[in-house]
Amino acid sequence: MISRCVIFDVGRVLFQWDLRHLFAKLIADEDELDWFLTHVVTPEWHFQHDAGRPLAEMLPELKAEFPAHAALIDAYAARFNETIPGPVPGSLELVERLDAAGVPLFAITNFGDEFWAGFRPTQPVFDRFQGIIVSGTERLTKPDPAIYRLAIARFGIDPAGALFVDDVAANAAGAESVGMAGHHFIDAVTLERELVDRMFLAA
Repeated sequence: MISRCVIFDVGRVLFQWDLRHLFAKLIADEDELDWFLTHVVTPEWHFQHDAGRPLAEMLPELKAEFPAHAALIDAYAARFNETIPGPVPGSLELVERLDAAGVPLFAITNFGDEFWAGFRPTQPVFDRFQGIIVSGTERLTKPDPAIYRLAIARFGIDPAGALFVDDVAANAAGAESVGMAGHHFIDAVTLERELVDRMFLAA
């Protein structure tokens, strides 16, 4: 059993994510962009893919509802990696330091299965992780306690020695509900302090 480890969320903890990063390139008018992201390709609609619904079902349904925006809806699928403009400042450096210190690393991410397949190979930082739970693959999403229990069972983690890091407070609380410590991520500087306090990293 792994007695101590750090478990990361991916979006907005390790990597920035915002649908606007893509669609601002495709919709010049700010008001139209706001409307599109509020009514058509919304975070709530996108979350269906995180939860395991295939794009082959989602896209035709949405294009039938908004036929004038079919090309933009197709861009969501074809250019999803452009919604992820780069790493969260300082976070990947913390991953590297933890790995160098011999701390076992895992991730639990709300991420669509098809999008993860296109994103994961572009980021060698994930080679440092011993295991990653992807919500869209498992059809379980945070903060359902079942997704944390799955990680515990699959990877042989002692929850009492695990720190889970997520930018959503409810997701950190979900980890706490199964016996892990939860860190509500604000920025890498604050996380570094907690990692030092918990003796995952040297000061």
